[in-house]
Amino acid sequence: MSDVKKVVLAYSGGLDTSVILKWLIETYDCEVVAFVADIGQGEELEPAREKAEKTGACAVYIDDLTEEFVRDYVFPAFRANAVYEGRYLLGTSLARPLIAKRQVEIARAEGADAVSHGATGKGNDQVRFELTYLALSPNIRIIAPWREWDLMSRTKLMDYAKKHGIIVDATPAKPYSTDRNLLHISYEGGVLEDPWAAPDESMFLLTVDPREAPDQPEEVTIAFEQGDPVSVNGEKLAPANLLAKLNELGGKHGIGREDIVENRFVGMKSRGVYETPGGTILRAAHMAVESVTMDREVTHLRDSLIPRYAELVYYGFWFSPEREMLQKTMDEAQANVTGEARLLLYKGSVRVVGRRAEKSLYRPDFATFEEDAVYSQKDAEGFIRLNALRLRIRSLVG
Repeated sequence: MSDVKKVVLAYSGGLDTSVILKWLIETYDCEVVAFVADIGQGEELEPAREKAEKTGACAVYIDDLTEEFVRDYVFPAFRANAVYEGRYLLGTSLARPLIAKRQVEIARAEGADAVSHGATGKGNDQVRFELTYLALSPNIRIIAPWREWDLMSRTKLMDYAKKHGIIVDATPAKPYSTDRNLLHISYEGGVLEDPWAAPDESMFLLTVDPREAPDQPEEVTIAFEQGDPVSVNGEKLAPANLLAKLNELGGKHGIGREDIVENRFVGMKSRGVYETPGGTILRAAHMAVESVTMDREVTHLRDSLIPRYAELVYYGFWFSPEREMLQKTMDEAQANVTGEARLLLYKGSVRVVGRRAEKSLYRPDFATFEEDAVYSQKDAEGFIRLNALRLRIRSLVG
């Protein structure tokens, strides 16, 4: 008899989690609550309810978390200009702690003594889920089927599904796996495991081929308040709607594709292809407003912390004291980042063509090449000689 009575499973209705739901019931002789998180994956999720119930779930939760996802996870990371290894905008990394947090909340409400996920033992997601579980519920039981069962191939999973009458859409010919939310979609595995092989154009879902994008550029203006975007082309929008609007604009112009070989937390390299149209536009606009509102030394110090912040998010330490401390620092730097950026979208590119802010530190009367009365150019002579002093001494000694 299993000591597990009830499990809350992060459920999608796909092959893996459908099999896991039935496997948990059979293996642990327990009840399973299926939890589906709506974080903007662009799919009809209600069919998952019927499927989970038919597979044996004792209860099904389908929660719309899109607003919370963008407001409390995406926007804080973008206030920090977070990017992992210079290119990845952390789409999956930011979603996992939210899903895991909600799982823990449901476990408490349902009196469940365990949680489960469908992440494999090779990837980052297992770490992201489980660090969150343990940070928020230190004594929770965690069941990670991929680290326990003997169903170690897609063929075995499909055979198991067929045996138990579980209807799944997967086929042996599926070329890659995907993860989608309102910030991005990722593609891994299959044909993409060869880092030399180019992805097939038909794979992309959010963006058109840049070569097929409109021949005329489109201008977009994004307004920010204390580092958060608040409007697009003068239209005030709530966080999720704002990001959706930028996704639409970016996708139309083929913006936001990235093909990366990245370093996973577990130690191996992995090739991932990403589409992040709205996020790519948002980061460019945010940095443009920062350029006229942030002090130089604050900017340089903040920028030195970006790799560490992004690494913490990528590794799964969202609910850690160090990430929270860094977040406060990042947010403090955003106090005056209020203004507008104007950008041109054209065939896969985002180009900043204007930026303005009420508290702009850019002063034309100081920066002008014309005659002015606010800056004595002769002052630069002493500034240069003082900065050169140690260099002169080094040369004289050497």
